[in-house]
Amino acid sequence: MAQERSSPDSAPRENEFVSGYPASICDHIPGSKYLCCNCHNILKKAQQTLCGHRYCAPCLTWIIRNQSAICLKCEEERSSPSEDSYLAQDKAFNDTAINKEISELRVHCEILGCNWSGVLRDYEDHQSVCDFVEIHCHTGCGETLQRKFLAEHLDHECPSSTSVCQHCSRRIRKKQGQKHNCEKTFSKDPGSRKLDFQAKAKNNHSSPADCPFAPLGCTFRGSKDKMAGHEQSAAVAHIALVLPVLLQIQNDPSAAVVTENGYSDNREVQKLAIKIHNGKSAHKGISTDCGDHDSSATGCNLMARICALEARIQVAENIIMVMNREIDVTSTKLSAALEEIEQQYRKVQACEVKISDFHCAIARNDIEINKLHAQMATLEQTSYDGIFLWKISDFTRKCQVASEGRAISLYSPAFYTARYGYKVCLRIYLNGDGTGKGSHISLFFAIMKGDYDVLLPWPFRHKVTFMLLDQSNHEHVIDAFRPDPMSVSFQRPVTDMNVASGCPLFCPLSKLQSTSSAYVKDNTMFIRCIIEAGP
Repeated sequence: MAQERSSPDSAPRENEFVSGYPASICDHIPGSKYLCCNCHNILKKAQQTLCGHRYCAPCLTWIIRNQSAICLKCEEERSSPSEDSYLAQDKAFNDTAINKEISELRVHCEILGCNWSGVLRDYEDHQSVCDFVEIHCHTGCGETLQRKFLAEHLDHECPSSTSVCQHCSRRIRKKQGQKHNCEKTFSKDPGSRKLDFQAKAKNNHSSPADCPFAPLGCTFRGSKDKMAGHEQSAAVAHIALVLPVLLQIQNDPSAAVVTENGYSDNREVQKLAIKIHNGKSAHKGISTDCGDHDSSATGCNLMARICALEARIQVAENIIMVMNREIDVTSTKLSAALEEIEQQYRKVQACEVKISDFHCAIARNDIEINKLHAQMATLEQTSYDGIFLWKISDFTRKCQVASEGRAISLYSPAFYTARYGYKVCLRIYLNGDGTGKGSHISLFFAIMKGDYDVLLPWPFRHKVTFMLLDQSNHEHVIDAFRPDPMSVSFQRPVTDMNVASGCPLFCPLSKLQSTSSAYVKDNTMFIRCIIEAGP
């Protein structure tokens, strides 16, 4: 009877999830910390890189071998990756803590019809026994079916399924089982095929008897079933017992035969030949008619058969010798092929290492190029006369970011009061700072550590003027201050930058919306800073 099976798209196959686990198996949406930065699935054997991002172990290996050696997440978050963004196997480590958390996630089986649920550490074990997973028939018939239907498929449908005959131990196809005529179920005598079960049971449990070759020295004794096995296994030994007797009869037909059990006359040997002829020994193929032939003819016939067997054995030995030589030649060729494959594999590994090194070198060069571009952009904006014009573009978005608290301030590029003067910069809070928070734009002045600080007079005493330019040239917002010599903000810097000082109430936010002026035009604002040359 045909079974209803799910479609190929309704259930995954075994070993489908090579990298991460699909997030859809979780009872609750997993957090981003549980997801791989490459496949975006739940981490499988989580590896954490030096830059703090996590990958599945297979994903990390694949990225290092086949893609850039830079962290994918770092490339998305910043334009110029840091040194920690380079990926390498020796720079990543197993994240035991996150692996433990992931193993405790509550999950369920997605396969239609399966109601299993549990924790993630048991998920793969369930997949290996789930009755609803689609698998291939192991006999090679090409059928794909759910695991629960495999047993019935093998018993009734599979054309490649086989079983072993209980009588002759032959392996037969199950669909051909009814057509199989076992050789051991019936004897070659057509009349004996009518034996019923009781007669077979009686023969199987008969009392022990002596071997038919007992007059010639065989000492075996057993039931009929054991006797049949003994006659097959001891055929060569029985021939060895018969051969001296036949030779003695050939030399002197009237003499008594001396056996291991004593003396025997030719009549006993003739009786034994009759038993052999009737098929009660292992040599059922030996045809001997004692009524028409004498014992001498029987011996010649047996000798001829022995010679024929020896000739066949010699041919078989020759064939085996040739096959052994072929096996030796094939083994030599196989060893050479394996050695060549090993050499090619080592070359491929060396090339992969070189390619990985090239990728790392290219990534380092890209970082250096980005640094040089940034330096060039900074130099293009650098002023050396104490007058600096700062262009703030994308003003609306930056104000939104500042109001949300994500980036509350912006720094201007550095500029100088003179060619070898003080190095300074501006810092602006678009949503205000201190007393101006939420109501004003706050603008500050900061002194940076410069290359010529050792030659300059300290503290800094130059007047600083701020200007918010009205792009329609009607009314600029201007504010100025003189440095406080006692403030740490104007002393010689001991760090990269002193504490900024300036105007927390530089310009009201409401004034930016004025229709009579154009402080923000085309989403751009301009701020000018003038540092007087004299103190």
